[in-house]
Amino acid sequence: MENEITNKVAQSGIVTINLEDFIEQEERVLFDIKPLLFQELILKEKDFREFIKNNDWSIYKNKLVALWCTADAVVPTWAYMLLTLALQPFAKKIIYGDLKDLENLLFAERLARLNVSEYKDARIVIKGCGDKPLPTNAYIQITALLKPVVKSIMYGEPCSTVPLYKAPK
Repeated sequence: MENEITNKVAQSGIVTINLEDFIEQEERVLFDIKPLLFQELILKEKDFREFIKNNDWSIYKNKLVALWCTADAVVPTWAYMLLTLALQPFAKKIIYGDLKDLENLLFAERLARLNVSEYKDARIVIKGCGDKPLPTNAYIQITALLKPVVKSIMYGEPCSTVPLYKAPK
């Protein structure tokens, strides 16, 4: 048949990796210490300990929590440690940082579990232009992980890619 349509992308052997598949589904929460500061400047230990003791920490059950302070204040390290102790029985993960830091860490942990040997000598397209915002660092990490084992790395969609890397022959 001379008018037969062939899917050259499907026949190319290109493997697409969609980083959206690596997104953790649990709710993310920024715990801002700012409202607990006196005049948004000072942490009063007695008041802070009282808050820790009386707060309902169960509302953070199975959530991913980033501990941060949006005020320009010096918060002692032990304050974040106390918050961690209160949150630990409930939260799935607790980090120091903002929500971007949390997202970067989640991707780093997930990509560290990736069995890159599955992609040995593969031609890879790392999907771009997805529906969900992804941290740039996730693209950097996946590229660094794959480079030692793959034939090539491209960015975009299989039908329209930006070539990034080709292994030497």
